[in-house]
Amino acid sequence: MSKEQVYALLREQPEAYFSGEEISRRLGVSRAAVWKAIDSLRRDGYTIEARTGSGYRLTAAPDALVEREIRRHLTVSCPDLRCLDEIDSTNSYLKREALAGAPHGTVAVANCQSAGRGRMTRSFQSPPGKGVYLSVLLRPQLPPGELMGVTGMAAVAVCRAVERAAGVRPKIKWTNDLVLNGRKLCGILTELALEGETQMTQSLVIGAGVNASHTAEDFGPQVAEMATSLVQEGYAVSRPALAAAMVEEFYRLSESLGGDIREWVDAYRRDCVTLGRRVRLLWAERQTEADALDIDGEFGLVVRLPDGRETTVRTGEVSVRGLYGYAE
Repeated sequence: MSKEQVYALLREQPEAYFSGEEISRRLGVSRAAVWKAIDSLRRDGYTIEARTGSGYRLTAAPDALVEREIRRHLTVSCPDLRCLDEIDSTNSYLKREALAGAPHGTVAVANCQSAGRGRMTRSFQSPPGKGVYLSVLLRPQLPPGELMGVTGMAAVAVCRAVERAAGVRPKIKWTNDLVLNGRKLCGILTELALEGETQMTQSLVIGAGVNASHTAEDFGPQVAEMATSLVQEGYAVSRPALAAAMVEEFYRLSESLGGDIREWVDAYRRDCVTLGRRVRLLWAERQTEADALDIDGEFGLVVRLPDGRETTVRTGEVSVRGLYGYAE
């Protein structure tokens, strides 16, 4: 396609000018095709300077979650990258695509989600042009018991991606909320499907929504007090660069599944803001306070109850004093 060829040529030497005649000659397309490609790239949000006697020069790229921009930052092969302007949920989309036979490693990234989802059926606000909403489909040939730690590993993976793209390392609120300066930066959702007869893993979808350039108004009054974005905290970030880093870190996670995950547990433990804090355990029938002591080898939260007993929490809600309105 001539537009992609023109883009690649201009990106190849961003400080150089290319005349329409030179582009036409090098790409083997007509001058009219060159002009149409330039016009189309401009409509996509690219700033292309035109100077009489010199030609065209690419001076700025949009902060858009489009394939060409994400692939520019990727250092690994991603054979199936699907960039969507709007979708109900990237996780829901990939679950449907998994049933249709989509391969291991398929990535879906959206500019906007109309029905973004978090844990326990909570909604996740996903306004257009503000965040990175990305999911990856994995097909590990493993029983579900060997995937117990995947949610914690996903939190570490996104921490690493944010640090690479924005220069700041978020903290983790058990189990998988990423927080920055005490407010929620990212939500993560992992969903597993099993093969009926063998009970082996059929598909694993890991999704994350990172708040990149949201303002308080983007969250709404109820969410704004507990949520934040990278821009709100003073960190500039390229959304395509962040998306690429997330893809690479999720692929790195995939390679560790079924093996030694101590490196991931150690990283989680270092980043976990829950440890050393008084927490409230919101169990099905009751609530109790406890002291958060440690993270075990499968990312369970080890706590000390008021009667001195120690137990490990693997499911349910845990509120951390000082976060998300839990102050009493």
